[in-house]
Amino acid sequence: MSKKVVIAITGASGSIYAKVLLDKLSRLSSQWKKVGIVMSKNAQDIWEFELKNRDFDQYPFDFYDKMDFNAPFASGSANYDTMIVIPCSMGTLGRIAHGTSNDLTTRAADVVLKERRKLILVPRETPYSLIHIENMKLITLAGGIICPATPSFYSYPTTFEELAATVVDRVLHLAGFELDSYQWGQN
Repeated sequence: MSKKVVIAITGASGSIYAKVLLDKLSRLSSQWKKVGIVMSKNAQDIWEFELKNRDFDQYPFDFYDKMDFNAPFASGSANYDTMIVIPCSMGTLGRIAHGTSNDLTTRAADVVLKERRKLILVPRETPYSLIHIENMKLITLAGGIICPATPSFYSYPTTFEELAATVVDRVLHLAGFELDSYQWGQN
């Protein structure tokens, strides 16, 4: 069954994770029906700073302004299966944890949680404060998944993209996508 997925890209460092996710979703087009993207202005600026381009709008997905509460996934009736916030800033994570729906990203996350669908947050922050940990606990208790942007090395990645893919592949597996990726003990 094809999935309907929301991707939120926030203003945290780690645009490479979002890029690799969008690249992989482009190649997995037979597994999704719709992909909606919400990207903050700060996320766009950080993408340009870190990746030296503004290619984020070149992907075959539907893009929505962060204040567009008319986007389909602002309502549970649109039946989006999964939401991935990558990278997820701690400010966004905190607003989601406390139900502050002040933009499309936090509203969509609120909808996904209330509908008991899959919410995957990929924070890229270190170290964590107790506030961060408590907010992650709240999201976990509400049914969300915290998947920190902590790359693995046992697959011997040799590029930044391969390193980021060690996180993105895990996120895609959590979201229910089938893909060929490194698995411990299988290679």
